[in-house]
Amino acid sequence: MTVGQTSPPKQDPLPFAKMAGAGNDFVVIDNRTGRVEDPSGLTRRICTRRLSVGADGLILIENTPRATIRMRYYNSDGGLADFCANGTRCAARFAFVNVMAGRRMTIETDAGIVGAEINEQGAVTLSLPAPRKFRPDHPLVVEDTTVHGSSILVGVPHYVVFLRGDLWAQNIDPLGRAIRSHHDLQPEGANANFVVIRGWHAIEIRTYERGVEAETLACGSGIVASVSTGALFGKLKSPVSVLTRSGITLEVSFDVERGELQNVRLKGDARIVYRSTVTPETLEGFDPEFVRRPTERVEVP
Repeated sequence: MTVGQTSPPKQDPLPFAKMAGAGNDFVVIDNRTGRVEDPSGLTRRICTRRLSVGADGLILIENTPRATIRMRYYNSDGGLADFCANGTRCAARFAFVNVMAGRRMTIETDAGIVGAEINEQGAVTLSLPAPRKFRPDHPLVVEDTTVHGSSILVGVPHYVVFLRGDLWAQNIDPLGRAIRSHHDLQPEGANANFVVIRGWHAIEIRTYERGVEAETLACGSGIVASVSTGALFGKLKSPVSVLTRSGITLEVSFDVERGELQNVRLKGDARIVYRSTVTPETLEGFDPEFVRRPTERVEVP
C-alpha cells in the first residue's frame, strides 16, 4: 500500500442461522440492509456440503411494504425459486426469534403472500393458497415404462405418484431424476413426490427436488401437493399426518368446498440448529460447480 492510500473499510462478519424443517435444511440470513449482493453465488458456495455450511437452500429475510417480512429463496444450485414451504416456516420462526415479527405474521414470497403462526413450542403453521393447475391424469413415458401420476402447482410445480408397499426400501433416485427433467413437464420441470397412503389421515412421502437435484429429507410444498392430490381423489380426509424421510411428521389440514380445497394449512417444526458467521474459509478454496457435477454410469471396457 502506497503512502496516503487507505485500506478498504472492513465489514462486520455476516451472521447466519442454520435451520431445518423436518430435515429440509437452510442457511437463513437477515438481509434487510441489502448486504448480500450476489445471492446466487453465495448460495452455491455456502450450501456445498462438507466443504462449507451445507444446506438445501438459502433464505434471505428482507423488508417489504406488502407484508411483515419478505423471503427470497434460492435452491442449493443458486436458482431462485418461487416458493419453499419448509423454508417459509423457518423464515417465520427466524423473524419471530429475532423480534422482526410477533407470533402471527404475513410473509411475502415470489408465489404470493402467506400467513404464519408460531406456537409456544416453536412449531409453525402456514396458511396457504389453494393448489392450482391440478391435472389428475398426467402419464409420463420413462424409457419403456408409463408412469401414472398427477401434476399440481403448490407455489412450484409438483408431480405426485402413489405407490404400494414399503416406501422406505425403494430407490427413488433414478425415477425421481427422470420425472424431474421430463420433457412433458418443461420448461420449469417438477419436484417428484412418491407417496404411500396408510389411511384416511396418514401418508408417507419421499421427494426428489429440482434445484437440489437429489432426494431431500422433506419437502413442504411436496407434502401439501401430495395431500391435496390424495384429498381431491377422495382418498384422504383432514387432518393428515405426513411421515417424511427424516422420520419427522408434519400435519396438513384443509377444508373441501364444492370439490376444491380451501384453508390449506401446513404445521411442523422449524428448528434453529445453530448460529454462526461467514468467514473467508466458508466460501473460498473450492469449486462448487466441480463438486456438483453430474455423475454418469460407469462404462466398463
